[in-house]
Amino acid sequence: MSTNNGHMKILMVCLGNICRSPLAQGILEAQVKRNRLDWKIDSAGTSGWHAGEKPDSRAIAMAKQNNINISNQRSRMLTPEDFIHFDFILAMDEKNYRDILRVCPSQELASKVHLILEFSEDRAVREVPDPYYDGGFQRVYNLLNEACNGFISGMVSA
Repeated sequence: MSTNNGHMKILMVCLGNICRSPLAQGILEAQVKRNRLDWKIDSAGTSGWHAGEKPDSRAIAMAKQNNINISNQRSRMLTPEDFIHFDFILAMDEKNYRDILRVCPSQELASKVHLILEFSEDRAVREVPDPYYDGGFQRVYNLLNEACNGFISGMVSA
C-alpha cells in the first residue's frame, strides 16, 4: 500500500451517499484538520438515487453531536473519473465494494479500492451497516471514527 504524507485524495463510497459516506467524509475531514494533513476528502454513492440531496437529517445530527458539520455536502454518483482523481476509494460494505469495481475503468486502478473497516483495529466487523432503515447512526459513527483514525495512523506512520 503506497502512502503519501503530502497531498492525498480519499473518496468515501456507500449506496446513496446520504448516510455512511457523508459521515465518513466529515469524520475524516475533521481528523485530517486536527492532524494538519493536506488531504482532500469527498464522498459518492454507487447509485444516483439521491443526487444533489443533502445528507440524511439523522447523519447530519450525529455529525453535529460530534462537532462536525456535514450539512453542506451534496450526494453524487461515483464516476469512472473518480478512479483517476482519488488515491483511495473506501467502500462501506462488500456490496458497495463490488459495485465500485464494476465502475472501475481498469484493473490497475482497482487496487485503490478498499473496505474502510480494513483500517479499523477491530477486524471482527468488516462492513459498516446501512443505518437508513434501522437507525444505528451512533454505531456507524463509532465504526467510522475508529476506521478513520486507523487510516490516518497507517498512512502517516508508514
